[in-house]
Amino acid sequence: MTILNIETSTDICSIALSKDGMILHDKVVGNNSEHHSQASEQLGSMVDETMTILEDRHLKLDAVAVSSGPGSYTGLRIGVSMAKGIAYGSDARLIAIPTLELLCVAPLLSPPQGGVGEGLLLCPMLDARRMEVYAAIYDTSLRVVRAPQADVVDGETYKSFLDEHDIYFFGNGAEKCMPVINHPRAHYLPDIQPLAKNMMPLAEKRFYAGQFEDVAYFTPEYLKAYQAKLPKKLL
Repeated sequence: MTILNIETSTDICSIALSKDGMILHDKVVGNNSEHHSQASEQLGSMVDETMTILEDRHLKLDAVAVSSGPGSYTGLRIGVSMAKGIAYGSDARLIAIPTLELLCVAPLLSPPQGGVGEGLLLCPMLDARRMEVYAAIYDTSLRVVRAPQADVVDGETYKSFLDEHDIYFFGNGAEKCMPVINHPRAHYLPDIQPLAKNMMPLAEKRFYAGQFEDVAYFTPEYLKAYQAKLPKKLL
């Protein structure tokens, strides 16, 4: 199968083309833009480049996978809109990948020194305001131990899990938690970003399981909740 993977949940924008477990094309750029039009133009040029590679190799696109949040509202809206447009125009399936689950792929593919032993938990974190993060807890098989939610972090936030398990904390929200969470079982992994190339194993698993989204109506629950809080004139 051939899958186009799109990731726009943070200030890093990335795109990857995969086929049968191999990455054919991968591009990562810093977004650093708060403006909808600039972000769209950046992603659009990356998609154009990737679609040219598809045509040159005479490949049919089977699915488009996109990160579904949490993360930047503007970035997610742009990424999901782009993914839906490509899926519709290419008659391809649409696959949604939770951003926090995606973050876990990097430490599993390239384990830190000491490995990821039995009983160890993974806590991906995305930065929010002040001492707030979006976080979830997974085991090393990516089973959800605690569902994603917004956490106001203090020394007690994850104590009940840390008393029983070693936990790796990572993602762009983990750095600000280091001075606060100093439990002996808390470990921090630097420079872990949600990247499109790491979506491949998650997207292929969902493809084989038939876990597809409705191209016409798909909106991540995270974006629905965010939109409900906005004044109508901003939507």
